[in-house]
Amino acid sequence: MNHEYSENGLVQDAAGHQLEQELGWKVAYAHNTEQLGENGTFGRKSYKEILLVRYFREALHRLNPWITEVQIAEAESKLKDHLSTASLMQINEEKYSLIRDGIPVTVKRPGGRIEEKKAVVIDFQNPDNNHFLAIKELKIHGDLYRRRTDIVGFVNGIPLLFVELKASNVDVQNAYTDNYTDYLDTIPHLFYYNAFLILSNGQEAKVGTLGSKYEFFHEWKRLSEQEAGSVALETMLRGICKKEN
Repeated sequence: MNHEYSENGLVQDAAGHQLEQELGWKVAYAHNTEQLGENGTFGRKSYKEILLVRYFREALHRLNPWITEVQIAEAESKLKDHLSTASLMQINEEKYSLIRDGIPVTVKRPGGRIEEKKAVVIDFQNPDNNHFLAIKELKIHGDLYRRRTDIVGFVNGIPLLFVELKASNVDVQNAYTDNYTDYLDTIPHLFYYNAFLILSNGQEAKVGTLGSKYEFFHEWKRLSEQEAGSVALETMLRGICKKEN
């Protein structure tokens, strides 16, 4: 293991420890340990899957007591589907609307009348009623390429958070130019549901959203106006990954 990679690992371990010990996320390490299959580690049937259906379906059951298995399958299909001609930004915007507003599913009323009802995907009022999982070193396959991400954060099985880490002696911009832009080309489906992109070398951290150029990634310097500013990853994770946030 070279020095740069071991330094990267230290930053990753520190981030994982904070997510787990301070912020209450479940944290898992996937590299060379993940078992595929419905009853496997995360329920993925292939490395191409990015929506963790096991946790997504559990959340639908928990948050929508009225929902049936047929409606759950319908909600899953609607969240996964997209137009083949749609751009990555268009897909992301569509998924955002479903996550925010709920997924419409078919409800049959007496007399054969058909209606739509929104299935809640995330409980925004009660943060602890959701499942928070951060996976380190998750293997993701595209149509042609294979990649392994530093940290992907899932809420109810939906990959909302992407964290790309560098060693402390490497400029944060390298995480953007060397890794993030490569992932956009090779495993774009990772970002269908994404809400936050974090780039960091531990000492410095920047956050952006899908489609942002590097100059529009910004530091998260403080949690309140009274605090002294800090650009460290620790501050950013505390601000963005706190469950109620």
